[in-house]
Amino acid sequence: MKLLFAALSAATVLTAQAAPDGRAMAAKYNCLACHQVDKKVVGPAFRDVAVKYRGDKKAESRLIEKVKKGGVGVWGQIPMPAQQISDADLKVIMQWVLSQK
Repeated sequence: MKLLFAALSAATVLTAQAAPDGRAMAAKYNCLACHQVDKKVVGPAFRDVAVKYRGDKKAESRLIEKVKKGGVGVWGQIPMPAQQISDADLKVIMQWVLSQK
């Protein structure tokens, strides 16, 4: 039993270490220069984005496209320039953003 518990604990740690971290990726791509989790900076707070799109089943794909193309007008008149981030990394970031409460 102890051996099984040790194996499951090790697997959990390895899985957690291998899972991409949305906050770390947001920091890597300098998203946190204009956005914070809980307060508006230049762009909206990530929690506000999560609240606005909660329940929207297409939110992740729509937001990924918005980030890739840039835009203005949804959150104010300060434009967000198009971002050069891979789809895979954007997916991790958007899943993290949309998980904020």
